Amino acid sequence: MTDALLILNVGSSTIKFALFEHKMPVPERPVLSGQIDGLDACPRFKAKDSAGRLLDDVDLPFEPENQHRQAFKFLIRWLRERGSNWRIVGVGHRVVHGAQRFSQPVLLDDATIGILRGFIPLAPLHQPHNLAGIDEIAAALPGIPQVACFDTAFHRTQSELAQRLALPRRITDQGVRRYGFHGLSYEYIADALPKQLGDRADGRVIVAHLGNGASLCALQKRRSIATTMSFTALDGLVMGTRCGNLDPGVLLYLIEFQGMGIKELNELLYKESGLLGVSGISQDMRELLASERPEAREAVDLFCYCLVRELGSMAAALRGVDALVFTGGIGEHAAVIRQRVCAACSWLGIALDPDANDANALRVSTPDSAVDVLVIPTNEEWIIARHTADLIG
Repeated sequence: MTDALLILNVGSSTIKFALFEHKMPVPERPVLSGQIDGLDACPRFKAKDSAGRLLDDVDLPFEPENQHRQAFKFLIRWLRERGSNWRIVGVGHRVVHGAQRFSQPVLLDDATIGILRGFIPLAPLHQPHNLAGIDEIAAALPGIPQVACFDTAFHRTQSELAQRLALPRRITDQGVRRYGFHGLSYEYIADALPKQLGDRADGRVIVAHLGNGASLCALQKRRSIATTMSFTALDGLVMGTRCGNLDPGVLLYLIEFQGMGIKELNELLYKESGLLGVSGISQDMRELLASERPEAREAVDLFCYCLVRELGSMAAALRGVDALVFTGGIGEHAAVIRQRVCAACSWLGIALDPDANDANALRVSTPDSAVDVLVIPTNEEWIIARHTADLIG
């Protein structure tokens, strides 16, 4: 049997997994990977091998309650059956929130897990699922070391000023501040930049992580100096079902005059807004781009408008731009979104190569563009695997 690292990336409705060979350096391509999506709706399991060949694609007949825990148990059984040649020697987890306490990955023990439970109020829709995965692995694989890698950690390099909110200190001292998210994705891009940009990698780089969740990050010397997400993953850009920037007065209005409660507001802001809310059709950018309905066009227009406006704020934080990187599902595959954004940002010196952009090439800017424009697929699971290997030895 060959030693392997199991990586879990648990979301509110999805569990992604990847199995990497445990050797140094950790290979970027997993030997097995897949996901269980549609949790709390219509759960479905897909898995593929290292060559991308489909191994399984099945609906899962889960009971309505506690579907995340059922999904973990199913996944562990499947790995024991289909991954019998691999011996799991360590497990790495994406944990959404590390608050101010954790700026680096950490080897988990009971005390650390207890601290992470204390951060549930900071990420109530994600942190409990992350912790459930840790609990299930501890029960199924007792004694196997587990590592937590935090989506917030990459942004702890920002200045105190960039992380502060203009609220009374009695509130900010309780941990209410700008945290930022998608840090594992940004860490991967920061690691990949020297291969693509050489010395310019340490310059002024804006990374656009565009998917169902979306954000921007301004990098200098490959460290985060600003990002669009804030205290929660609701802030900043228009997303699949999340609203992005919102006047807090809207919430006061909805509470006082529309009688909305906390549960209704959570549902509205996290699951009913964004592309889905504006279009009334779908949260999927592919469906909206293919639709002729005016509501779909308006949703796409708003997505691009807000993206361009926030990109300007990142350029201001950097005082210029040397490179723009697109990543995430939309960033990597939606050529028309890249074209619209780059056209609106031509004042920054961006010149797009239409043929390279349509082909989703690595470099999509022209040779004479003042700003390098790249498309780099992210790989959060590999970043987690690398940290896990480093910590378990």
